[in-house]
Amino acid sequence: MSEPAPEITDFAAHLAGVPQRLPRRATAGFLLAHPAHFLALGFGSGLSPVAPGTAGTLWAWVAFVALQPWMNDAYWALLIATTLVLGAWASTITARNMGVLDPSAIVVDEVVAFWLVLWLVTPAGLLEQALAFALFRYFDAAKPGPVGWADALCHRLDAARDPQAWRKAGLGIMLDDLVAAGCTLLVLAAWRFWQ
Repeated sequence: MSEPAPEITDFAAHLAGVPQRLPRRATAGFLLAHPAHFLALGFGSGLSPVAPGTAGTLWAWVAFVALQPWMNDAYWALLIATTLVLGAWASTITARNMGVLDPSAIVVDEVVAFWLVLWLVTPAGLLEQALAFALFRYFDAAKPGPVGWADALCHRLDAARDPQAWRKAGLGIMLDDLVAAGCTLLVLAAWRFWQ
């Protein structure tokens, strides 16, 4: 049995062909190794071995409900905009360090997109929030229509041929979830209209 290679420490060396082992799955140690990992992995919710996107969305829902008493529209707009920018940065670093352009453990995209949905449908009772959760998870997981198109933009990147692929990865990771949020909001608006 061969000895495992050390974890990646120098991504430039990795690109130059120096053999290093990239984490296949994020661990608690990886989560805590860099602030970008902590944010990108949804404060740990992305470590879920089953359906990390759903775990990240649930975390976003709980955090939204917990923060809501202290937030107004300006605070939500600032938090969402800041998390979107920092999330793209953190996703780029984390994806690069994992060696995968769109790892499932990165869930900050679900967090910021679902916060956007919940903020824009407020006031909403538990039933409407649950419907928003189900719709968002459907659009994010099944990726119908425009969500699939947005997701394909990230998956068309080739890190071996395009040195800028890692810089584009974070934006691509965030984009499909924002489109899923838009689709969710359209369905919820139609549902409210027909009630």
